[in-house]
Amino acid sequence: MGKKNKSEVPAKKHPNAIGVGEAFGYMFGDMGNLFVLTFVSTYLKVFYTDCLLPGHGADASKISTDLTVLFLVIRLWDAVNDPVWGLLIDTRKPSKNGKFRPYLKVLAVPMAIAMSLCFLNIQNVVSSYALLLAFAYITYCIYGMVYTAVNIPYGSLASAITDDPNGRTLLSTFRSIGGGIGGGAVTLVVQGLVYDNGTTLNPQKTFVAACTLSALAIAAYLTCYKTTKERVHYSTEKKKLNIKLTYGSLFKSRPFITVTVAGMLISGLLQFTSFNQYLTKNYFGNSNLSILLTMSTYAPMVALILFVPRLAARFGKKELCESGLGLATVSSIVLCFIGPSEYLQAHPWPYVVINFAVGAGYCFLSILTWALVTDVIDYQENVTGVKNESAIYAVYTFARKFGQTLADAGGLQLLYKYAKYDPESTTEVGYIPGVGDKIYKMVTRVMVIAYGVTFLMFIIYPLDKKRLDKLHAELMEKRAETEPVQEQQVPAGSVSTD
Repeated sequence: MGKKNKSEVPAKKHPNAIGVGEAFGYMFGDMGNLFVLTFVSTYLKVFYTDCLLPGHGADASKISTDLTVLFLVIRLWDAVNDPVWGLLIDTRKPSKNGKFRPYLKVLAVPMAIAMSLCFLNIQNVVSSYALLLAFAYITYCIYGMVYTAVNIPYGSLASAITDDPNGRTLLSTFRSIGGGIGGGAVTLVVQGLVYDNGTTLNPQKTFVAACTLSALAIAAYLTCYKTTKERVHYSTEKKKLNIKLTYGSLFKSRPFITVTVAGMLISGLLQFTSFNQYLTKNYFGNSNLSILLTMSTYAPMVALILFVPRLAARFGKKELCESGLGLATVSSIVLCFIGPSEYLQAHPWPYVVINFAVGAGYCFLSILTWALVTDVIDYQENVTGVKNESAIYAVYTFARKFGQTLADAGGLQLLYKYAKYDPESTTEVGYIPGVGDKIYKMVTRVMVIAYGVTFLMFIIYPLDKKRLDKLHAELMEKRAETEPVQEQQVPAGSVSTD
C-alpha cells in the first residue's frame, strides 16, 4: 500500500482539549458577573444622588463632591486590594475541587448579599447625612472586595480548564456571550422596572431588582462551578507571597504591558460611550437613537462571535485584533471628518452606518480579550517558570477599572468645561447649537485616540500566531518534564464539598 498523504493524517488532539459544552458552562460565570456589575455601574450613582443621600442637610453640590471622593477612594483601594487578592489566590494550595472553582461556590452568596446591601435605603432609620455617607462607603467597599474575590479566580479559571490555545479562544468567546447576556438583560429590562413614570428611581423597586439579580448571579456562579473542570496541573505546595518578585517581572513584560494598556483604553472607551446619551439628546435631537447606536456597535459581534474561534485558529489572535482595530480607527476618523454638519445633524444614518464599521473592527478584540490574557499568562510562565494567573488577572482587571474611572472623570470635565453643558438649560431633548457640536467633537475624537493608540499597541504586541505556536509547544514540553502525576480531579457536574 502507498504512503498516506500528509493531509489525510488527522491532527493530534490536544490532551486538555475541551468541547462546546464546557465552554457553555464557563459562560455562566461572566453572566453572573454582568448581572451584578452592570446593575451597580448603571444605577448606584443614581441611587446615591436621588434616594440615599438627599434630604439630610446636604445640598446637591456637597453630595456631588462627596460622591466623587467616594469613587476615587474606592478606586485607590482597588489599586491595593486587587493585586493583593491576586497574589493570595495564587499562593493558595489547590483543593480536591481545584484551585479556582471553589471561590465561585463559597463566595457567590456573600457577594450577592454585599451587592444587595449597596441598594438598601436606610433613610427612614438613619437621620444623619454623615452616617448615610459612611454606610455608602462601607457597603460599596465590601461589595468591591467580594466581587474582586470572585471575579479574579473566575478569570483565572480559564487557564486552568485547558492549556489548549483553541480551547481558550472558545472559552473567551463564550465568556463574551455570557457577559452580553448578563449585561444586556440589565440594560434592556431593568430600567422599565425601577423607574416610576420613566423619570424617578424608586428605591424599593431598585432594592428588589438588586436582590433578584443577585439571586440570578448565585445560580449562574453555581452553574459555572458544576459544569467546569480544572485540568491543568498546579503544584500542591503552598507558594510564598512575594509581591516584588511577582509584579516586578510583569512590568518588564511587553506582552503584559501591551494587553493591559489596551484593556485600560478600551474599557475606558466603553465607559465613555455612556456620553452618547448626551450626543443623541443634544446633537441629533433624538434620545432613542442611543439604542440604535448601541445595536449598531454590537451587531457585528453577534454576527461574528461563533466564527471568531476558527478565524483566530487560522490567522492568529494578534493578527485579527490588529486588523480589526485598524478598521475601527479609520472608521472613527471618518466620523470626525463628516461632522458636525447641518446635514448629519438632521440625517444621522451615515453616523449609524459608520458606527457599525467601528463595531465590526472592535468586535475581534472584544471577543478575544480573555484569550489574550491567558496567552500573557502562558508567556510569563514560560519566561519565569512560575504560574501567576491570578496576579496577572488582578492587575489587568484593575487597569480596566482605572480606565473606566478616567473615562467618567475626564468625560465629565469635557462635558462641562469644553462643551459648556448646562443641566438646567439642556433638560429637553433637542439640538443645541455650539454645545451639541462640541459634544459631537468630544465623542468622536476620544474614539479616534482610544482606538488609534490601541491599534499601535497591537502593532508592537509580540505574540503573533507563529510565536504563540512555538511558545505553547515549549510550554507543553516543560510541563511534561516537570509535572508529577496529577491529583484526582472531581469530574464536572459531580456533587462535592470544598
